[in-house]
Amino acid sequence: MAHKITYKPYGNKAILIEWPSIISKEILKDILLFKSKIEKENNFFLEDLIVGYASLTLTYKKEFINFSEEIVSLKNIYQSNFNIQKQNNYLWTIPVCYDLDFGVDLEEISKKLSIHVEGIIQLHTNEIYTVFFIGFLPGFLYLGGLHEQLFFDRKPNPRLKVEKGSVAIGGKQTGVYPFNSPGGWNIIGKTPIQFFNVKNENPCFAKAGDAIQFQAISKEKFYRIENEVAQNSYCLLKTLLDD
Repeated sequence: MAHKITYKPYGNKAILIEWPSIISKEILKDILLFKSKIEKENNFFLEDLIVGYASLTLTYKKEFINFSEEIVSLKNIYQSNFNIQKQNNYLWTIPVCYDLDFGVDLEEISKKLSIHVEGIIQLHTNEIYTVFFIGFLPGFLYLGGLHEQLFFDRKPNPRLKVEKGSVAIGGKQTGVYPFNSPGGWNIIGKTPIQFFNVKNENPCFAKAGDAIQFQAISKEKFYRIENEVAQNSYCLLKTLLDD
């Protein structure tokens, strides 16, 4: 299904392509298909293709010679029907310890939402989250699919330091901080998994179109997995997603 999309110049060396401004797996699928078509047809001229919730930004190696002609070319690519090799997407199971020592905002969330801590954990681990794009920090996954009962405003005064691996809720989203950094999301747990490692062939294991499910673990298991991750002996569980 073709969507109504717009094309805008984004400086002299980039084009912003925008879909209807909603968070939708159908729109994400269309963005990723268009991205694959462009990569097949125009790869030589492009520096990067950046996926957003409802956008695709193309950055070029050189300034445009003719913006209008480039838009016509992109529209033809979007409407084309040539076959693209199917990209495999995976469901990644992420272990999280929701102990109150890690989930420092759990009790506040529990009180304000009138949901027991155990109920928050169950709601958070029951959902399967779609990876829409990666940004803010390298390895920070923007996930869609948080249960509406867990929607919770971001902190009015962000923390100066949120620990690497912190699992948090901000507004209608949930995510994992891949590094120590400032942050205003509400921390509900911590994972021992590394979400970004420059030493790996793919520094971030997940990509747009993949899915995430969080799995509650004990504190003891957290430290055991943390040790295995440090020794490069931990194998992250993944399952091939059906199209």
